[in-house]
Amino acid sequence: MRRVEHVMGFPVSVRIDDEDFPGAPVDALFAWLREVDARFSPFRPDSEVSRLDRGEVREPSPELREVLDLCEEYRIATGGAFDARLPGRGLDPCAVVKGWSVQKGAELLRAAGARRFCLNAGGDVIASGGPWRVGVRHPERADRLCAILDLTDRAVATSARYERGDHILDGRTGRPATGLLGVTVVAPTLTEADTVATAAFALGVEGVAWAAAREHCEVFAVDAGRRVLRSAGFPVAEGQPPGRASRKPAGGMKNKLPVTARE
Repeated sequence: MRRVEHVMGFPVSVRIDDEDFPGAPVDALFAWLREVDARFSPFRPDSEVSRLDRGEVREPSPELREVLDLCEEYRIATGGAFDARLPGRGLDPCAVVKGWSVQKGAELLRAAGARRFCLNAGGDVIASGGPWRVGVRHPERADRLCAILDLTDRAVATSARYERGDHILDGRTGRPATGLLGVTVVAPTLTEADTVATAAFALGVEGVAWAAAREHCEVFAVDAGRRVLRSAGFPVAEGQPPGRASRKPAGGMKNKLPVTARE
């Protein structure tokens, strides 16, 4: 089964390889994502997020409280670089909401019996079963890949400038984050992969080591000097086509601190 819909401002596609999988759970997946968009978008004046920000909601729903708690967790972990409440701007939890909501959608599919599926939300991917091959787009050239991954029961997310420009701000300064062209994180869930990728990008170059030090996270990044940095366990597929992926770093890695190689 394959299906694509435009939700939350980006295409969401699902491919399920389990035979005779029913359509109802896929309907429920997309209904959930539409509900999330309606309730949690800061761009909708009638959303729960907007009403909470205006003081019209005294107590957030359990789902929104879960999102806000994650935002606070990452604000503290990054020393304020990741912040859903930037000065002069309204409450914006989108950096958590996307991965969190799509992960919840994947759990709906699993509860319905899906075992081998790929859920792609605007380029961020949950790979169930596997292995699945997933490409990491080059941060400056849309026609090239930096890496090809082999994923089994993992999620991958990328934060970069290539789609929306300087949209990620460093909460410590209120200015666009600099230092990285792109950062990709592989983690057990898309909630973690997407939020860690955004937080690492907000931190700048120091964010690569920060992300790599987090348990169960693997990282691939390209800094402003076009150096490639990646953790030792980043699941790069074997036999990648020459010229399409970054060079493989030389040497080992201790304590998951990144080693570097120039393209």
